[in-house]
Amino acid sequence: MTANSFALFDTAIGRCGIAWGEGGVAGVQLPEAGEAETRARMLHRFPAAGETAPPPEVQCVVERIIALLGGEADDLAAVALDMNQVPEFHRRVYEVARTIPPGMTLSYGDIAARIGSPGAARAVGQALGRNPFPIVVPCHRVLAAGGKIGGFSAQGGIATKRRMLAIEGAQINGATVLLPDEAVLEFDPSLAIAQLRMSDPELAHVIDEIGPFRMQLRPAESIFAALAEAIAYQQLNGKAAAAIFARLCALFPRGTPTAARILRMPEERLRGAGLSRSKMLALRDLAQKVEDGALPTLAEIRRLPDETVIERLSEVRGIGRWTAEMLLIFRLGRPDVLPVDDYGVRSGFAVVFDRELPSPKELAAYGVRWKPYRTVASWYLWRAVERAKARQVMPLTPLAPMEEAT
Repeated sequence: MTANSFALFDTAIGRCGIAWGEGGVAGVQLPEAGEAETRARMLHRFPAAGETAPPPEVQCVVERIIALLGGEADDLAAVALDMNQVPEFHRRVYEVARTIPPGMTLSYGDIAARIGSPGAARAVGQALGRNPFPIVVPCHRVLAAGGKIGGFSAQGGIATKRRMLAIEGAQINGATVLLPDEAVLEFDPSLAIAQLRMSDPELAHVIDEIGPFRMQLRPAESIFAALAEAIAYQQLNGKAAAAIFARLCALFPRGTPTAARILRMPEERLRGAGLSRSKMLALRDLAQKVEDGALPTLAEIRRLPDETVIERLSEVRGIGRWTAEMLLIFRLGRPDVLPVDDYGVRSGFAVVFDRELPSPKELAAYGVRWKPYRTVASWYLWRAVERAKARQVMPLTPLAPMEEAT
């Protein structure tokens, strides 16, 4: 497609892009990690295009996309698209996809049948993976067989796809799609298990023995709430930490500590709840950074790469890489996190592979083969430790240490 102009615009899922030329809309871009990345992607896709305000007919498309992603029903089926350079097979796939109304879905196999190519479900998936017009050509409404969410090439992967389906009120296998904020994984566990089995036969044996991947996410109201709880739990066993955190919450109306309330609370009352001085200082530093806008919101974090999240959160006193990795795994459901400093993961590796406790560097080197599902591998290593404890062949795992202040 050729385009002489493009523009960026804000939507409920982030800052999107649209490009156009004489033949109509030449491309749509879903949000990247940030505005700069989205702009760079548009310039890469359309190097001859300049950034400018959309003409009225394109601005109308922009407003309809914004409305659709805001929850209004609009299939955008009449939007003129420049498909001059789109392969014929892809064009037929896109034409069928455009007939799917908001809130409804088809499978790759359904589309293959409708274009007269039964058995071409894989080719349909490949065509949709190269869709230049996401949202207008609603590839997010096309699922894998059996109602599985299927892949998605945009930033955030299937979490972005799930969010778009949830906004439209879609159902999968009779159940309403939940927003990613409602604690759902950002990946398909069955695909992760299949990949791990192929890449590591030893881990495959552990997967067979332990059974299905059953990791449950814990939703968080805000990044402050998630990190405040993490700070309270550091260096303590679960029962003691839960008691202290409950006493902390009881200091505030409706049991809800907020950044502003923490900053107003006298230090002696925070200490009276059972917080050590180092934890009290960490909690106040977290609150101050949240109040100053120095930390990204939970919604913003969902669009950031793992390493950027770790870097940003580690700016808080008492929050280091390990705590940030636990948030990525258990709060956000990120697929490819390997906490190499975690004693439990290292111990699980030693049990599974019958070796000495590996160094973080050794674990990281071996774990490359588990990409892009190192979170799932880590979960199975934790379970291997639990199984070993049940057989009374190894000591209890030490508590995670209090992380250094920055």
